[in-house]
Amino acid sequence: MVKRRGFLIRSGDTDLMRILITGGTGFLGRHAAIRLQSAGNDVTILGRNRAIGDSLQKRGIRFVQGDLENASAVDLACRGQNAVIHSGGLASPWGEYQKFYAANVLGTENVIQSCRTNQISRLVYLSTPSLYFNYRHRELIRESDPLPKPETAYAATKKIADERMAEAFTAGLPCISIRPRAIFGPGDQSVLVRLIRAGQKGTIPLVGAGRSFVDLTYIDNVVDALQLCLSSAQATLGRVYNITNGEPMTTRQLMEKVFGALGIHARFRKMPFFVAYSTAALTEGYYQFFKPGVEPPLTRYAIGLMAKTQTLDISKARAELGYHPKVSFDEGLDRFAHWWKAKESGVLTKDDLGLPI
Repeated sequence: MVKRRGFLIRSGDTDLMRILITGGTGFLGRHAAIRLQSAGNDVTILGRNRAIGDSLQKRGIRFVQGDLENASAVDLACRGQNAVIHSGGLASPWGEYQKFYAANVLGTENVIQSCRTNQISRLVYLSTPSLYFNYRHRELIRESDPLPKPETAYAATKKIADERMAEAFTAGLPCISIRPRAIFGPGDQSVLVRLIRAGQKGTIPLVGAGRSFVDLTYIDNVVDALQLCLSSAQATLGRVYNITNGEPMTTRQLMEKVFGALGIHARFRKMPFFVAYSTAALTEGYYQFFKPGVEPPLTRYAIGLMAKTQTLDISKARAELGYHPKVSFDEGLDRFAHWWKAKESGVLTKDDLGLPI
């Protein structure tokens, strides 16, 4: 182990293609790292979580501990790589704009500059479908549809980061982007966990009677998309691709499937959108005034996600990348439920990486 200028380097094995994954200790990053390393690639991850980084190191994955805002750490991690998957950043419906800007904009600028300096042959960037959200029902959204005004600091800074990627491509950097929708699977601590915790309280507010449609994406399908992007045709460079499971369902169907798989007995209570939205607005105001820096348990954005249909058109990814979701929602939910029950019962150790057991 070597320490340089505030970040740690741990060396792993060397194999085939050399790939760096930013955000490598996060949910998507660690799944991608293990899959790519298992396929015979030499994988390096850049991330902040030392415990997860050490666990991945045991599998032969090189770990650079550092922040995206640290240009030196990013540059060091990029050295000697063939390709970079940039999945790092700050994703949350709530928080200070400057923190999002530092992680998502400055971090992306550092990755782009390091890719140029180290002559990276391909940069795969994780954009977000949060850019499409505008509190209206939207079905089969295409990548080419006009983007509305961002509704959160996360979406606003990711939009700027997308613009930086477009500028980098125009300047000659070979890059490609995907927008995966609501990633879930073993190790998920966000998408389904929030729903589970709410269900465990007994009563679930069903905004808009639960008739709005949502898209989700199983983690393995997203990693498949990343692998396709690493080797896709030159004509795909500079383009953005929507990624989902291609199985839209209503929010009520989603809740019933999740609660059924986990044995949660929750009751639904119908709530008009304006009531839920107003309640969320008041909650946000209270937290901004009395608990600054703490995420409210209810936000207008969360209500909007539950009440408004947002499904993505993935025909472009199917046609140009050859993307086909291999793991269905039901199969993915079974895998998640198996992992969740083992975690909640204490079967898994703290070194668990969220992989199927």
